[in-house]
Amino acid sequence: MGRRLLIGWEEVNITPEQPVCLCGQFHARISEGIKDPITATVLVLETIKEKGISEYVIMISCDLVVIPSVFKNRVIEEIKKNLPNIEETKVIINATHTHTAPEPGGDVFRGKERGDIVECYGIELPVMSPYNFIKFASKKIGEGVKNAWRNKKEGGITYGLGFAVVGHNRRISYYNGHSQMYGKTDIPDFTHVEGYEDHSINLMATYGKDKNLIGFIVNIACPSQVSENEFLISADFWHETRKEIRKRFGEKVFILPQCSSAGDQSPHILINKRAEERMLNLSNRTQREEIASRIVNGIENIIPFIEKDVNYNPDLSHIHKKIKLSRYIITEDILNTCLKEAEKHYKEYERLKKNLEENSEKKKEKRWYIEITKNYRIAQWYFSVKDRYEIQKSNPKVEVGIHVLKIGDIVFATNPFECYLDYGMRIKARSKAIQTFVVQLVGSGTYLPTEKAVKGGSYGAIAPSCVVGPEGGRELVEETLKCIEELFI
Repeated sequence: MGRRLLIGWEEVNITPEQPVCLCGQFHARISEGIKDPITATVLVLETIKEKGISEYVIMISCDLVVIPSVFKNRVIEEIKKNLPNIEETKVIINATHTHTAPEPGGDVFRGKERGDIVECYGIELPVMSPYNFIKFASKKIGEGVKNAWRNKKEGGITYGLGFAVVGHNRRISYYNGHSQMYGKTDIPDFTHVEGYEDHSINLMATYGKDKNLIGFIVNIACPSQVSENEFLISADFWHETRKEIRKRFGEKVFILPQCSSAGDQSPHILINKRAEERMLNLSNRTQREEIASRIVNGIENIIPFIEKDVNYNPDLSHIHKKIKLSRYIITEDILNTCLKEAEKHYKEYERLKKNLEENSEKKKEKRWYIEITKNYRIAQWYFSVKDRYEIQKSNPKVEVGIHVLKIGDIVFATNPFECYLDYGMRIKARSKAIQTFVVQLVGSGTYLPTEKAVKGGSYGAIAPSCVVGPEGGRELVEETLKCIEELFI
């Protein structure tokens, strides 16, 4: 018997039933209800070769903002309870970067694993702790992986390239050389949008032996943050996208979303805002519904062609590699500027905390916690620069893990960052694969900016935002391409 491909899918609901802190802004946002469920989708791929030799990978996509190591490690523990022989390096977990999902215990700011509310936000809040959410969600995901693994069946994959306008570059540049995330465009100083936009849909579809459609991997260069400031739990536009896919292709179709390199992208349009609002009103759609329609239209356009080319015995090969990347260099001037900002916000946090202790009635006010938590977290954000300034003296590199997965003629290449689009385009342009799916946020999600972004400055390209700098971005591209080259030898 020749090579066979086994495919297993599962989707689990990881929506907590009690209030949580929603992650994605500096200030705390206690959830005030559930707009729509957040999920984790599992895809198991295993090739059985001659003489029983097999290769496998487990891909998991979560409606979360990032995948910190404390979260990933707990998921691995849960998987191993049911499947003890699974190798950790065969598990790839990515986030869709919704800003309306629970705090997953991020190891950002001062490099700490944060599972406690006071650690995260500086005060007690009446919510499920990040640690308890991690326990809850990882158990569900572990069960999902068990079911996907045990229910694997023979099938095949096909793939295609479509297009949908979803992501827009969110960094606006001005005549003085400065750039600003979500900067104003209706002023005389506006010169241009800083970077490129990628409107491609990278699609992989799986089919059963009877040629029935089972599920999609949908990869686009945009985080899911239309509703990023809301106080309701939500999967953002992926919720509407799942609904629309199932409406057109079948209620049992699985959808595994991936965010390609998109650290400088968002779904918010910054030019033609009023024209977009008018069109949404005329179409009687929300922005999330419009995005879902665009994505599914793009998928629908290519399915009639790619379903004729299903590969039932593709080669599956995988490299997981630890690589070292150059740090974002912190000068003494940068350090001093950051510490001044840190002290300013920390003093304001202490003032607000004292005021709160002396006036407990303030806790009866709606969203009383916003200013105090914002100042605490901004202070921690700036303080983190001091730790990294000391570390860079003896250790100028940061070690991260990447995955490169080859399935037939296509490749998936991961990174742990909010990786600026240019790096993903370099990988795609030079990859030996016919089609390359770049997957960001397979990790804790600090920004990886380009050199032009660093020169422009502002959030997302300054020292507190970034552990790795542009030189490290170039190294990431080259190391990824080396792995792809190795898989095509």
